[in-house]
Amino acid sequence: MKTRALLGMAAGSIRKNKMRTLLTMLGIVIGVGAVIIMVAVGNGAQSQIEGQIRNLGTNLIVITPGSSTAGGASQGAQTFNRLTVADAVKIQNESTLLSGVSPVVVTRAQVITNTGNWRTEVDGVSPDYATIRDWNVSSGAFFTSDDVNASRKVALLGSTIVQNLFPDSDPVGAEIRIGDVPFTVVGVLAPKGQTSSGQDQDDVVLMPYTTAQDRLSGRTFLTQILASAQSSNEMAAAEDEVRGIMRDSHGLLNGGADDFTVRDQTAIAQAATSTTSVMTGLLAAIASISLVVGGIGIMNIMLVSVTERTREIGVRMAVGARGSDVLTQFLVESVVMSVLGGLIGLVAGYGGSVILGRVMGWSTSTPLVAVAAAVGFSAAVGVFFGYYPARKAAALDPIQALRYE
Repeated sequence: MKTRALLGMAAGSIRKNKMRTLLTMLGIVIGVGAVIIMVAVGNGAQSQIEGQIRNLGTNLIVITPGSSTAGGASQGAQTFNRLTVADAVKIQNESTLLSGVSPVVVTRAQVITNTGNWRTEVDGVSPDYATIRDWNVSSGAFFTSDDVNASRKVALLGSTIVQNLFPDSDPVGAEIRIGDVPFTVVGVLAPKGQTSSGQDQDDVVLMPYTTAQDRLSGRTFLTQILASAQSSNEMAAAEDEVRGIMRDSHGLLNGGADDFTVRDQTAIAQAATSTTSVMTGLLAAIASISLVVGGIGIMNIMLVSVTERTREIGVRMAVGARGSDVLTQFLVESVVMSVLGGLIGLVAGYGGSVILGRVMGWSTSTPLVAVAAAVGFSAAVGVFFGYYPARKAAALDPIQALRYE
């Protein structure tokens, strides 16, 4: 039997029983719609987290202090700090796979102006920090290596600080005090937004690390060292290179555990997105139960249809239709209902995810793979749950079918 004729007969059967068909498809519509919404929300959240990770910097490698042990008990990560400026200089001079290295000194201080004050994080860094973090300035300019060497009292302000202390003016050139030390504002950082943990990246002041050490923190050791690999393909090799240079700098080439930790952007991203991926899969699996329920509904209705159309089947088989023709006819009807329900569910799910994103302020994204999988799965449901009724119809005895009342 030709495909066009089979589709025409399936469409005719659906038109004769519109309300019953609609109710039959409802389970598929709800199932596909729910799966699309869950996947869109989960995929959007994962994309947002990945974007925030990329916002941390370009091919970022982070070197932090190691752990210490007291009385046989580990004190945890970053409790044994031997990171120095000499380590950062050695990495910068000996590395072949890095595009930038910056010491980082972190402290907190009060920023005071003529109009108010604001307590914030103060980071002492080098000019390479702008390249590593891919952080531009919206006005003014980043400080230079000469500023670092001379420990000049210059600073860049994050946009959050500018909004609170200089709401109606450009602070470039203004004099501020950080703690008790006067500084000149040389630039305003472009907005970065929040991290995946909710930290405001724009609530920060950047200055030369030498100035931060000499004037504010008074600490010799660094909080961390940031580096940037030349390309994403060289991240693993660059990480190994940094680890080797650090072991040499700390005299560990002949053995001994690392007294530092090296992590790259990939590890950070995987840790941040793994939970989201698991939750998305779990929610989609739960929503898929609706597809099974919808498939059972299709099977029940098709069994009723076989019973109602027993005489019609007998007439068709009496005039020469084969059992395979009858089986194909009912199977096509089942698949058409299932696919049609899947398409309606697809539209409903996409529209629902867009509305949900706008109402809740969430980021949503519907991948094409999910669309194809939803439609394909709905067709598979039609085949799986429609086969038994179709086989039952094909197995009817023509003579008994013609006598059926």
